[in-house]
Amino acid sequence: MTPAHDEVDRILEAWTTERPDLDFSPLEVLSRVDRLSRHLDRARREAFRRSDLESWEWDVLSALRRAGEPYRLSPKQLLQQTLVSSGTMTNRIDRLVGRRLVRREGDPSDGRSVLVVLTDEGRTRVDAAITRLVDAEALLLDTLSRADRDRLAGLLRKLSLGFDA
Repeated sequence: MTPAHDEVDRILEAWTTERPDLDFSPLEVLSRVDRLSRHLDRARREAFRRSDLESWEWDVLSALRRAGEPYRLSPKQLLQQTLVSSGTMTNRIDRLVGRRLVRREGDPSDGRSVLVVLTDEGRTRVDAAITRLVDAEALLLDTLSRADRDRLAGLLRKLSLGFDA
């Protein structure tokens, strides 16, 4: 039984015919990652939309939710987790405060500092979004066995460690 061919196989076959002098093995992996990324992006946008969240809102709210009770972080901690500029983060916090998904509180350990706190409404939204996200992403991987998923996760981790360093 020959394995099924996908669009990447067809593209690589054409390139190999046209440019037999090149090694297309990197495209074999990364073109598939790119295509899968597009499917993942669509699934995530839909999960967030169904929870009435934008992806940037998800980034901030999920960082607060993952922090554990009492679900609060300093703006600096949020910056470190979301990798945006301080001006962007200030704008995002302002908008989330306006939507009543977070609130600002004085830091009890430092009167000059502020903490961003997840509201009950924010927690409800982020919990609904993570449930929808996990369900959507499970569907994307449903053709893989648990062992295949674990192997793929390990290989992707190995690859990403080089970029995260």
